[in-house]
Amino acid sequence: MSEAAESEPSGSPERKTGPLPAPSSPQLSETAVERAEGRDLFLRLAELVVFLLAVVGAVALGLGISDYFTEHAYIGAYLVAYGGFRIADLLVRENYGPDPVRDALGRRILNQLPLLLLFVAAPFERTYLYGGEPASWLGALGVLLELAGLWLALGARIQLGFFCWERTPEGGQRRVLVKTGFYRFIRHPTFTGVLIALVSWPLVYGAPLAFILTLVVGILAMRRMIAAEEAELLARFGDEYELYRRTTDAVIPNLW
Repeated sequence: MSEAAESEPSGSPERKTGPLPAPSSPQLSETAVERAEGRDLFLRLAELVVFLLAVVGAVALGLGISDYFTEHAYIGAYLVAYGGFRIADLLVRENYGPDPVRDALGRRILNQLPLLLLFVAAPFERTYLYGGEPASWLGALGVLLELAGLWLALGARIQLGFFCWERTPEGGQRRVLVKTGFYRFIRHPTFTGVLIALVSWPLVYGAPLAFILTLVVGILAMRRMIAAEEAELLARFGDEYELYRRTTDAVIPNLW
């Protein structure tokens, strides 16, 4: 009970300090329920897609996918390098840790589903539209670009982990804005590196349509992530980050 309610004399008439709240609209409640049901259906469909992709992968293993990778060394090299990057990224990611929102099953599926579909698109295009084998020089170029992108992304992540904290005179630590190394030239080198690595996957297969799709989806996703991250950094560092943002490019020097 509030202090105002406790000081009210017993038996006094109830005072009205404002208009009574309007009753909840049944239509609004039904809309909220429909949205929740729609999200639940979407998550179930996403889970089904991931399950079917896993089944396809299991069947491929059973049919001797190792022979395929032996005959397509660049594709195998790409997947090994990308898998190693994902593991290393978990080890050096500065903000990795338990997060109920991020680690929820539905959230994980929604985050990974577009990536899975992009990985499917390139071999699908090569197999069902063109057939045959892509040029070997495309495979070599794709792997070289991937390694350059992963080097940039992982190096930026490591740099951020080492230099984003400094000691205070009181002996504690405080977070600082990293503006050296990779961050001297662009504000989001990790995003740049990951995008380079992802668009190199269709090159390995010689799949131009998948290349364009990966580039467009990657840019749209990157713009959204940049907006969210920069809003957080502006709130944290204020004018210092605003000046840094005005004097640097986001992901590509002298272009973007």
